Amino acid sequence: MNYFDNGHAAVLGRSAALPQIDARPLLRLVYTWMSLGLLLTAVVAWFVASQPQLVIDLYPLWMPLAIGQFILILALNWGINRMSAGVATAMFFVYAGTMGLTMGMILFGVMAQNANSIEEIGTLQTILPIAKAFLTTSGLFGAMTIIGFTTKIDLSRFSTFFMMALLGLVIAMVVNIFLQSDAFSFAISVFGVLLFTGLTAYDTQKIKEMAYTVTDEGAMMTKLSILGALTLYLDFINLFLFLLRLFSGNRD
Repeated sequence: MNYFDNGHAAVLGRSAALPQIDARPLLRLVYTWMSLGLLLTAVVAWFVASQPQLVIDLYPLWMPLAIGQFILILALNWGINRMSAGVATAMFFVYAGTMGLTMGMILFGVMAQNANSIEEIGTLQTILPIAKAFLTTSGLFGAMTIIGFTTKIDLSRFSTFFMMALLGLVIAMVVNIFLQSDAFSFAISVFGVLLFTGLTAYDTQKIKEMAYTVTDEGAMMTKLSILGALTLYLDFINLFLFLLRLFSGNRD
């Protein structure tokens, strides 16, 4: 939500005043890019998680990766109007690929937590929490996407609430770095699941409404589809991560 709003406004300009047209081309692109981004993240994550030595080698790069991912998001959000469609697409997939590296380390940690020995990592017992989180995420994401497309309620009225909730969630997570409270961490995870479940419907509705205003099927449509894909990609990834914390029993 917070990334997509400013970016698509910068590209669209006054396009909201244009007559409504067929929204399907843009929506197809949004979900195609999002699906490809998630697939790339999953492939990279699983490769990393299956290589203990690679996880060890990557661990010192955790913070640089996080900073780089944040910079990529900011660049796409604020610089989309000045970059070509090709550059925007490349940056999206670079982000998805680096997120795969980060996710791989997280998945390895979850499997190690549920294993009694290094040999058990990758067995059904260690993969089960990941599978549960993924299936639940897929179900919630799909359901809220349908709601976002079909509801007659104007979800934009809740934009201020979502912004404040996101800010509060970030602050709570930073505070808990110092508190190291299991109960607080559990509450944060539950709140995160609820928040990104709602954001999925909110962002879906915004993308749908924006799609009816796009008449240019060239570079502008590609860039808007990348922004929309990034927004829904982030909703899916964050929902998965908070559910993974709950299913894995990881309160750290």
